[in-house]
Amino acid sequence: MPLFNFLPREEQYFSLFSQMTSYIYDASRALVEMVSDKDGEYEEHARRIKSIEHECDELTHTVSTRLNKSFITPFDREDIYLMSSALDDIVDLINDTARAMVMYGVHESTPHARRFADVIQRMAVELHEIVKTLERPNGISPRLVELHRLENEGDDIYHTAIAELFHNEPDPLTVIKWKDIYEKLESAVDRCENVANIIESVIIKHT
Repeated sequence: MPLFNFLPREEQYFSLFSQMTSYIYDASRALVEMVSDKDGEYEEHARRIKSIEHECDELTHTVSTRLNKSFITPFDREDIYLMSSALDDIVDLINDTARAMVMYGVHESTPHARRFADVIQRMAVELHEIVKTLERPNGISPRLVELHRLENEGDDIYHTAIAELFHNEPDPLTVIKWKDIYEKLESAVDRCENVANIIESVIIKHT
C-alpha cells in the first residue's frame, strides 16, 4: 500500500517533485558538458542552464500555488514547501556556477570542477529515483545512504580544491574566481543532501 494514499489524484505533488528532479538532472548534465568543453566556450552552456533554471522556478511557483489551494496534502505543508525550495535551490546553484564562470571570463575548467560536476550529476540521478518512488518508499534507504556518501565525496573535493588553490595558484584574481566557483559547487552538493534529510524526516513522520 502506498505510504500516502489519501490524497485526491488531482492534488498529488509527487509528479511535480519528479519533474523538478528531472530539471535538476538536466541542469547537472549541462554543467558536466560545460566544464568538459575543451574549447572553453561556456556561454551557450550557461544559457541552456539558465533556461532550465527558469522552468524549474515556474514549477516551484506551481507547487506554492497548489499549496495555497489544497485542502489535503500528502504530507505536512511545511515539508512540501521545504522540499520544493530545496530542489529549486539545487538548480539555482548550478545556474549560479555557470553564470560565475562566464562572468569571470573563465575559459578553462579544472579537474576539481569536473569532479564536482560529476558528483552533482550522480546525486541528481539518486534524487530522481528517490522522488519517483517516494509515494511507495520501500527500498529507498540505500539511495539516501548513497546521497550522504556523495556529499562526503563532495566535501573531500572541496577541501582538496581549496587547499590546492591557495598553495599552488600565484594569481590572486584566479584564487578569488575559483574559490567562489568551488563554493557554489559545494553548496549545490549540500542542497542535494538537504533534500535527502527532508525526505528522511517525512518518511519517519509517516511510518
